[in-house]
Amino acid sequence: MHVDGIPLLAFASNDYLGLANHPDLIAAAHAALDHYGVGAGASALISGHSVPVAELELALARWLGFERCLHFSTGYMANLGILPALIGRDAAVFSDALNHACLIDGIRLASPQSLTIYPHGDVEHLQRALSNCPAGEKWIVTDAVFSMDGDMAPLPALVALADQHDAMLIVDDAHGFGVLGEEGRGSLAHHAIHSGRVLYMATLGKAAGVFGAFVGGSYDLIEWLMQRSRTYIFTTGTPPVLAAACLASLQHIRQDQFRRNRLSQLARQLQDGARDLPWALLPSRTAIHPLMLGDNTTVMRIAKGLQDRGLWVPAIRPPTVPPGSARLRISLSALHLPQDVTYLLDALKELA
Repeated sequence: MHVDGIPLLAFASNDYLGLANHPDLIAAAHAALDHYGVGAGASALISGHSVPVAELELALARWLGFERCLHFSTGYMANLGILPALIGRDAAVFSDALNHACLIDGIRLASPQSLTIYPHGDVEHLQRALSNCPAGEKWIVTDAVFSMDGDMAPLPALVALADQHDAMLIVDDAHGFGVLGEEGRGSLAHHAIHSGRVLYMATLGKAAGVFGAFVGGSYDLIEWLMQRSRTYIFTTGTPPVLAAACLASLQHIRQDQFRRNRLSQLARQLQDGARDLPWALLPSRTAIHPLMLGDNTTVMRIAKGLQDRGLWVPAIRPPTVPPGSARLRISLSALHLPQDVTYLLDALKELA
């Protein structure tokens, strides 16, 4: 990337599979531009639902094993729409402490009668909270892969708790879709989860390299969201050009296993090489690898030192993360080369 005209090697992008500039996606977008033009023209329920969007929803549903999928403009808008549309005012919601802001804001809009924020990934704490909850309607809400820590939610245990306590589980797989599971099907596939209690949402602007998001579920569930989700009803439809590019991206997500293999190789190289650093690199099997520096002054100094060496690694500070946990959020892409990771590690050692 170029910042103020200076080329920098970026470890900051969510383009995990390196598809954002793939020639097949560009060609699909050009063809859609020639055929459909630029904009959708109206909200989806008026006249803005195009053939490419319908084909994308159908392709996602068939591939991932859902009865239907519904496309949203962004992951943030999806969560702001689906949570208030589903969660009743008398419900009890149980939310992981490190959930993304869009899940937090969606819960706020839903205004459930009871909200429990359980410690990050703490299944025992969640079990006790569910056992002591008298509400007839219960929802567990979690990210599948946590965007600032790179770790994975204990989804099998959460599904078991949902079964035990007659609860529903909402899973945001923004950072797992495309990266985890067979053919990149995401976190549910990674854990071999098949449950009618799970509502699945993922984004198409990260590993898919384009834009947008989708929700997968039963026919009736998707019909309900179409009629009740305000962020779907009252927003302009998705431009056909984006849906066409997403369709091309799905083919490469499914077929290009070498991209996920490259990510795994780079992750092992980074994790092994960081052992000599004075800071802790959180363990991760995803594309996100946080280097914990602790205080804001240190993280800004190291980020500036890396930039001076031609590297762009974002410094993440409170309130995005808890106080005292400032970090460098190192994100890997299948476009990185082993020598890129070596250069980053050497630069960090120089600055230590």
